[in-house]
Amino acid sequence: MAEQTTIARPYANGAFRFAKEAKALSQWEKMLAVAAAVASDADVQAYLQRPELKAEQKAEAFVKVCGEDLLNEAGRNFVTLLALNDRLALLPAIFRLFHELLAQEEAFVDAELVSAHELDESEVNRLVDALKKRLGREVRAQTRVDANLIGGVVIRAGDTVIDGSVRGRLVRLAEQLNS
Repeated sequence: MAEQTTIARPYANGAFRFAKEAKALSQWEKMLAVAAAVASDADVQAYLQRPELKAEQKAEAFVKVCGEDLLNEAGRNFVTLLALNDRLALLPAIFRLFHELLAQEEAFVDAELVSAHELDESEVNRLVDALKKRLGREVRAQTRVDANLIGGVVIRAGDTVIDGSVRGRLVRLAEQLNS
């Protein structure tokens, strides 16, 4: 994983610089998200590993799977560059690194709100506001339900994890009782 990240970093940095100069960061994030999802597909991976295919053929097929309307000319050129250097498999890592650069540039953090039941909009807004104050950044929140939590919420935002779930409290109580 570390080696993949090391190899992917120059591509992500280059794509980020290009997108920033073109004032197209959001568009590039979307293109790279699609390309990363396609590159993660097992059938696509198997196809790209076929030794009889030339790099241009791999790039052309990859662009078709992504949808030519979803990749602009620069995005197609980027895919071709990756294919020529046998780096299409790095697209998930490139996307992750690009997203991290975008988060730094735009001062936001992605947060996952995991709750025992579906959160309504006001609850999500209250949690997001509290996170904004605590982290000093904009927060992009996604919600997920995990009935195993019993009650409460677990928040993951970057390196910060706040476990306010009933299950978490029970685990901490059991640890205290055992020590």
